[in-house]
Order: sequence, then structure tokens, then C-alpha cells
Amino acid sequence: METLEIGVIMMSETETAIFAGGCFWCMVQPFETLPGIQKVLSGYTGGTVPNPTYEQVKSQTTGHTEAVKIWFDPQVISYDKLVSLYWQQTDPTDASGQFQDRGDNYRPVIFVNSPAQRAVAEASRQALQDREQFDQPIVTKIEEVQPFYVAEERHQEFYKKNPRVYAEQEAGGRADFIAKNWKN
Repeated sequence: METLEIGVIMMSETETAIFAGGCFWCMVQPFETLPGIQKVLSGYTGGTVPNPTYEQVKSQTTGHTEAVKIWFDPQVISYDKLVSLYWQQTDPTDASGQFQDRGDNYRPVIFVNSPAQRAVAEASRQALQDREQFDQPIVTKIEEVQPFYVAEERHQEFYKKNPRVYAEQEAGGRADFIAKNWKN
């Protein structure tokens, strides 16, 4: 647990989750709008280059993938609920990227920071596999958390700053896939 300072308000009992699910622009809004979410930042993780830039990550030479780091109040929203929502934002059968975004820098990964998070993520992945909802196996990896490097400001809250480009990105297969495969 950590303490997160947002403005002048100190929030305690904060936990974090890190999810990679393709383009980070499309991974912020689904989480940011939930009760109990304190902050969502786009960034890079899983690679070997410290403090990478967007251009470096996009070149697929850093080992990093685009991801979001989520600060949340576990008394309001559980990690289990966040993992469930994560599955519904991704194609868990595609290890080579997500939707129109191809390459290792768009690979789907759940980065866990504790044995409890690992247990939740692994159980959730197994339950999804057992449902046989998809024709292909679930290939999303579950890995230990690594340093998370916050992306440049232009990538933060992209869906608010650039709604037209964000809509185009969502139309690149993600929205249709979600509608087809995640009817609640």
C-alpha cells in the first residue's frame, strides 16, 4: 500500500494495478471513470531501457509495452473487479499486439505487485479459459511488476484531449471486439 497525493488531499490505503492492453490511450477511460479510482497514468513497463520515450518504445527496441498504472481504493473497488474489467478491454488471445496495434510494445500483460494480486490474476485467467468463450487459448501473460515510466504529458488523458483521434483508435477493432465478445 502507498499514499498518493492528489492536489492537497492525501489519500491513504491506496493500492496500484498495472495493465498492458494495447494502446494505452484506450486503456485509461474504462478505469478512470469507476468509483474508487484515484488516478490513472499512461506509461511504459516491462523493458530494459530506463526512462524510455514514446518514440523509443514504438521502435520496439526497449522491451517495454504501453501500459496504464491505476491507483485505487480497495475499500471501494477490488483488484478482482479491475482484473475483470481489464479482460473486457482486451483480446486475451492475441499475444502479438491488440487490434490494429501490432508488435511487442502492445502485448497484453497483467503486472502483479504481490502474491495476492498474482493469485487473483491467475485465478481470473483460468476462469476465463475454462469458460471457453474464445476459440483460441488465453495468452495474456502475468508478470512481476517492473519499473513503470510515466509517458509524456501528451499521452495522459488522451481521450479527453483528442476525442476525434481517440474515437478513430477505438474504431480500429477494439470497440467491435468488445461488443461482440463481452456482452454483459
